[in-house]
Amino acid sequence: MENRQIGKSIPRKEGREKVTGAARYVDDLTFPDMIYGVTVRSSAARGKILGIRFGEGIPWKEFTIVTAKDIPGQNCIALLIEDQPCLADQFVKHPEEAVVLLAHPDKYLLEEARRAVWIEIEPLPAVFSIEDSLSRKQIIWGDDNIFKSYRVEKGDVARAWSTADFVVEGEYETGAQEQLYIEPQGMIARANFADGVTVWGSLQCPYYVHKALVRLFGLPKEKIRVVQTETGGGFGGKEEYPSMIAGHAALLALKSGKPVKIIYDRAEDMAATTKRHPSRTRHRTGVTRDGKLLAMEIDFTLDGGAYETLSPVVLSRGTIHAAGPYACPNVLIQSRVVATNAPPHGAFRGFGAPQSVFALERHLDRVAEAVGLSPVEFRRRNFIQQGQTLAVGQVIHEKVRMDKLLDRALELSGYHVKRARFAEANPGSGIKRGIGFAAFLHGAGFTGSGEEYLASEALVTATPDGKVHVLAGSTEMGQGTNTVFAQIAAEALGLDCERIEILQPDTSLVPNSGPTVASRTTMIVGKLVETAALAIKKSLKDAGVLDESYTPAEFTEACREYSAMFGPLQSLVKYQHPGELHWDDAKCQGDAYGAYAWAVYVAEVSVDTRTAEVRVEDFVAVQEVGKVINPVMAAGQIEGGVAQGLGFAIYENVVWQEGRMINGQMTNYIMPTSMDVPPIRVFFEELPYARGPAGAKGIGELPLDGTAPAIANAIANATGADVRQIPITPERLMEMLEGVDA
Repeated sequence: MENRQIGKSIPRKEGREKVTGAARYVDDLTFPDMIYGVTVRSSAARGKILGIRFGEGIPWKEFTIVTAKDIPGQNCIALLIEDQPCLADQFVKHPEEAVVLLAHPDKYLLEEARRAVWIEIEPLPAVFSIEDSLSRKQIIWGDDNIFKSYRVEKGDVARAWSTADFVVEGEYETGAQEQLYIEPQGMIARANFADGVTVWGSLQCPYYVHKALVRLFGLPKEKIRVVQTETGGGFGGKEEYPSMIAGHAALLALKSGKPVKIIYDRAEDMAATTKRHPSRTRHRTGVTRDGKLLAMEIDFTLDGGAYETLSPVVLSRGTIHAAGPYACPNVLIQSRVVATNAPPHGAFRGFGAPQSVFALERHLDRVAEAVGLSPVEFRRRNFIQQGQTLAVGQVIHEKVRMDKLLDRALELSGYHVKRARFAEANPGSGIKRGIGFAAFLHGAGFTGSGEEYLASEALVTATPDGKVHVLAGSTEMGQGTNTVFAQIAAEALGLDCERIEILQPDTSLVPNSGPTVASRTTMIVGKLVETAALAIKKSLKDAGVLDESYTPAEFTEACREYSAMFGPLQSLVKYQHPGELHWDDAKCQGDAYGAYAWAVYVAEVSVDTRTAEVRVEDFVAVQEVGKVINPVMAAGQIEGGVAQGLGFAIYENVVWQEGRMINGQMTNYIMPTSMDVPPIRVFFEELPYARGPAGAKGIGELPLDGTAPAIANAIANATGADVRQIPITPERLMEMLEGVDA
């Protein structure tokens, strides 16, 4: 029966369909009598809606027109709270806020009609920056413009300063970042009160959309159906926003009595949807003369945009990761996410951690310099060890070996040799070379009690002809869910992956496995799949129809016999929270995550001091991830994350003008192309995690955390520039270099 599937680079389950063009994305689907929908949006950042005018020359009687008054249920996009309307009614709070929906069979006439709708708005004073929001000169949300705040305390920071030999302070900023998935947002809806609402679309979290539509239409849960179509990337950008576009398509479908398709073009997608939260982090760090951390005081602020959406979750992760993989006896982290009049910011791969880890790893290079130690030696003296506690008080039970990861990354990158060589060659050269690194960790799964609250489920069934079906709400969006689930189930059952079929996420068929986010799909839901598959095997053995050792043909025969005797063969497994993991939500204390992935990344750069252009020449990524399920796909996850982190670090600059993104097209929102991405050399260490399937942890978000600080530290090493802000565009770097020269 020995038939190992885990650890092999099995071809993607959906690979053939994608490369042959057979895969069906939402815009490939059509329905009889289907019409098209568009959104008319606010031009103002904040204001009172005085009226809506429909221009001349358009046959308005042919159009379906929807406003807030047409909503049958509650006018909200239900998520954590219900502050964001589906359609603005009396007030608008950000540019591009949806106010009117139009539908018509002719998509070209529809565009003309969209331009002929005039929303009359009386402007109100708006807030566009973290500083202005915190100043509270204008209150735009609640009593204080703060969506959520956290406080993490360990030891006594106030008393520690007096014993510190060095105190180093610094302020760091990160910009917004667009997810830039290949396939824009899109949705098709059918709706009537008799049958309910069905939507098909490009999305990450079917049950998020389901929850939102239940509230929006005031219908019972069984009257709402959400089907994920093939999804061309998400990265967090299709976590909550699909609830909005699904609501819009379904409202038009309900009023018109016809199926309605809404597909955003790239410009609308970039202007109207969520992005990575901009951030500001202030560090104050106390160290001893021999380079041991004594105190870390961290003030972390995110710009949430106009509505809360997922900001508390993003803030929580950024807060917990802000002190990194280091042992420090005294830590105080104070964090908050504030309201501004920009479109709401949302989830993006790493959500919160890339912002706070950039600040920490850049700051620690400066601390090392102040103490007179190399960045390597300073980190080595402060790495967390097994048995010590993180900032949130979580005791590390894993055999974590950050020093071993560091040694391997430095050796593979030739760090010490290159650093010495560059120091010798750089003076007087127009092209300066540098090398830098970042050490970090990333928690897998939802924070604290999150997984317990979600209570995720997965179902595995076996048909009489021996086919195994996996039913879960987790979605495939290019990251490999279907293939990994097939490998996990096949390994548990001793079968080939070809015998495993992953059913399309459809809320009328699959159980709620929680959202496809937070590096949780493989570790949390994959474990449910493994447990359910093992239960199938046990049922067959307990029934006496399957021996300990068996062939695939014998497994098929056992399924046939079992089904004939007992009926359907299936196993539904629900998440059971480990009893020894405890988290206090109020105090932000305890076991934040069941497991962490640990990593050290090294970047080598060249900087043309005449043009201030940066090129990343080499990149080494070493990480400990439990167990690698599929080596090719795991390496692909790291490579893709590093490429996005490269964009975050030096290219991707969202330009804002009064809350609106004004470079929302790919000609001047610069992302790294294949010519800009260096060789990315990926290496894994494996230390199996007992609660992960075959020992696996989550890795999807990990690479976003360490890439930008490694590059920033390399640029600082090359040029002497005091890098405090990303993206490090040539314009920004030129200013920094002028500071070095001065």
